[in-house]
Amino acid sequence: MNLLTTIAAFVFALGTLIVIHEFGHYLVARWCGVKVLRFSLGFGRPLLCVTRGRDRTEWVIAAFPLGGYVKMLDEREGEVAPEDLPRAFNRQSVTRRFLIVLAGPVANFLLAIALYWVVFVSGIPGIRPVIGAIVPDSPAAHAQLASGDIIVKIGSQPVATWQDARWHLLKFAVDRRPVSLEVHNERGEIYWRNLDLSGLKPEAFDGDFLRALGFARMQPPLPPMIGRLLPGGAGERAGLLAEDLVIAVDRVAIARWDQLVSVIYSSPGKRLSFEIKRGEQILEIAVTPDPILEKSVSIGRIGATPHIDRNAMQKYMVEVRYGVLESVPKALERTWDTSVFSLQMLGKMMVGEISLKNLSGPITIADYAGQSAQVGWISYVVFLALISISLGVLNLLPIPLLDGGHLMYYMLEIFKGSPLSEKTMAIGQQIGMALLLVLMVFAIYNDITRLVNG
Repeated sequence: MNLLTTIAAFVFALGTLIVIHEFGHYLVARWCGVKVLRFSLGFGRPLLCVTRGRDRTEWVIAAFPLGGYVKMLDEREGEVAPEDLPRAFNRQSVTRRFLIVLAGPVANFLLAIALYWVVFVSGIPGIRPVIGAIVPDSPAAHAQLASGDIIVKIGSQPVATWQDARWHLLKFAVDRRPVSLEVHNERGEIYWRNLDLSGLKPEAFDGDFLRALGFARMQPPLPPMIGRLLPGGAGERAGLLAEDLVIAVDRVAIARWDQLVSVIYSSPGKRLSFEIKRGEQILEIAVTPDPILEKSVSIGRIGATPHIDRNAMQKYMVEVRYGVLESVPKALERTWDTSVFSLQMLGKMMVGEISLKNLSGPITIADYAGQSAQVGWISYVVFLALISISLGVLNLLPIPLLDGGHLMYYMLEIFKGSPLSEKTMAIGQQIGMALLLVLMVFAIYNDITRLVNG
């Protein structure tokens, strides 16, 4: 079921984002009077083709779904009837061609704004930014942050959830900038703490960078009770069931979930004897944690999540909601911030300040699609907004073959006073193809590495 959910969520996300992007090109092309020959979802051999409209435009679903295109009438790609020459793309002014190409990425940004608006109006559930254990000799420890402190502001930005806190801290962290945090302690006292982020290394961003800062999220003590089991995981294979209460492992008493996790992590491939309480029965079950490589260290996993007591968690939960009109500037701000941040991350990866391990390909995106869909529709809509922004930003990069490459050509044409030569654009296409292949290789390599390392 998880695999089917992941596939369905990925296909829906990919299809939606591609259609919106290409529809932006299509609408502006029609508005500019350009004849559209084909609107294709995917590349390669057409699987489904329907012809519609006065221009007999072909609406196609093709075999290779990772992309799409709008084919317009163009003298460079075939013979054009004399009566259709005014409607050829290459006959349009540079301003119109610029707008047609720009419309695709803009459509993705508009979709993200609409999705964030829906999320802000509906309400975003989250966990209060209450600090748990502080890692010794970490930036958080040096800032004198303490367990139980509640983060209220990061710089000038108020925060209500750990999602907010993580986002604002990340923006400061990638620039290695110090930041002031307003915190309230358990007695209600207010303090400002200065968090020094200058010492962060590129690898700090490979996983949850909050760990590198020395933060842990405050959570209520969790009993060692099984919540959900990953299908095919070591726990399910051994015969564990949801709501099994682990009393002891190898005759050592277990009182909290974190104790159980610690034992499992330190025992990859080792046979453990679980003493569990199932209803009124006391059972003994042998469980061998699967060995997983995490940051070059082998750890154990059994594929189990804790049973969450919703009442105990309630005081840590909060829902952030805005009004219908108030959500518009919030959605615009979030889309802008995310777009700028994406460009900053790409730039820092290019100069080596952030590891290329942060690049993700289709496998990771599919995994995130499935995970967000299983969490709930709000998480999935946020995922769609993020991927839509990423698609818009990627297409605006000045790389030939992408929309940004064509926009670069048109900018040069404006300054030069005439189009670039066919030879120059052909060389650019080859360079663009090489760059995109390199990026794709890195992204897929990262995907495979994440998959192998669990």
